[in-house]
Amino acid sequence: MDDVTTLVSGIDFKVRKLIAQQRKLRDEKENLIIELNQQKQTNEEQKQVIKGFEEKIRILKLVKMTDGKEDNSDVRTRINELVREIDKCIGLLNT
Repeated sequence: MDDVTTLVSGIDFKVRKLIAQQRKLRDEKENLIIELNQQKQTNEEQKQVIKGFEEKIRILKLVKMTDGKEDNSDVRTRINELVREIDKCIGLLNT
């Protein structure tokens, strides 16, 4: 009879240990999912910033191409308008 009691106690201990381990793994999984979602959001924000910089580069290339061909004030005005628009977009992404 003592053998059966010992076996049942051993099984009970192992089941409790497995339940605790399962809870720990479930909590870890939830934390990793949260972290993954945060990383995805950060990644999207960085993609938008990169797009803004690419647009600025494109504008600078246009300026270099038109340098001397047009009135610089017109080009600068257009560049400033585009930069303001890009800054607004970045501002919206940061909120």
